[in-house]
Amino acid sequence: MATASKAPRSTTRRLSGPPGTLGLYAKAALPLIPGASQLPFVAGAGGRIPRTTLALDGVTTDRAQLAAYDRVCGFTLRDELPSTFVHVQAFPLHMALMTDGRFPFGAVGLVHLRNRITQLRPLGADERYDLRVHTMPIQPHPKGKTFTIVSEAYVDGELVWQDASTMLRRGKGDKSAEKPKAIGASQLPFVALWSLPGDLGRRYGAVSGDRNPIHMHALSAKLLGFPKAIAHGMWTKARCLAALESTLPEAYTVDVTFKRPILLPAKVAFAAEDGRFAVRNRKDDTKIHLEGTVTAA
Repeated sequence: MATASKAPRSTTRRLSGPPGTLGLYAKAALPLIPGASQLPFVAGAGGRIPRTTLALDGVTTDRAQLAAYDRVCGFTLRDELPSTFVHVQAFPLHMALMTDGRFPFGAVGLVHLRNRITQLRPLGADERYDLRVHTMPIQPHPKGKTFTIVSEAYVDGELVWQDASTMLRRGKGDKSAEKPKAIGASQLPFVALWSLPGDLGRRYGAVSGDRNPIHMHALSAKLLGFPKAIAHGMWTKARCLAALESTLPEAYTVDVTFKRPILLPAKVAFAAEDGRFAVRNRKDDTKIHLEGTVTAA
C-alpha cells in the first residue's frame, strides 16, 4: 500500500545580521545562465517552496537611512517608522529566501502583484524589533503561479507589524483562480499630479537596497523586456501612504494591487476617497498603475 509523501519539515534559520543585497542580486541572476538552475546552490529547479523561516533579532534603524527614505517617498521626518520602511528592513530576508538553492523559481522575472501591510501600533525609530520571514505555499493564478512572502515584526514577543507580498511567476495559468476585487479606481476623485524623475529608481534603490535592474536604468530595463526603467511598486505604495499620512490611524491595514508599471520619467495622477486610493495615467483614468485601500486594524 502506497503512503502519502510527507511535507518538508519547517526549519528556522537565525541570522546574525541582514544579508547584503548586492551579493543576493548577483546570485539571483545565476538562473539566467542556461543550465545553471540544475546546480544545487541555484534557485529555479522547480518543486515545492522550502518551509524555512528566517529570523533576525534586534533590528535597529539607521537614522540617516530613515531620513533619506522619508525624503524620497515624501513622508514627514518624524520619530516613528513609516509602515513601508519596515518592509525595506525585511527585504534582504525576502531576497535570501528567493535565492536559496531549494527555491523553485528564479527571482529575476518575478512580478510583484500585491502587498498588504498591517501596522498594529507605530514603531518608534529608536525601538529594537525582531523580524521573522517565511514563504507560503504556491497558489494558482490566471497568468501562472503565485506565492506570498510573510514578514512579521515583534517587540518583546508582541506582534506589532505584518507584511504579505504576493509574487507571480508567469506561465500556464488557471483561469478559474480567484481574482482580486476591483475598488472602482477609475472613478476616484483626482487629488494631485506627481512628476516622477528618470532617476527615481536609482534614488529609491539607494535607500531601500532594492536594486533590481528593471528600476536602475533604461539599458538594464530593456535587457529584461521593459522599454524604460520602471518605478518600484513599493515606492509607489509608500508615496501614496505619505500623501495620506495625516489621515492614517495608529493601527491600520493598507492593501494594494500593482496593476501596470510606471515608465520613468512620468507624470501620474493620485486619486483618493473614503479609504480607497489609486495611481492612474494622467490622461486616461482607466489605466491604473496601483489601487489600494486603508482600513483601521
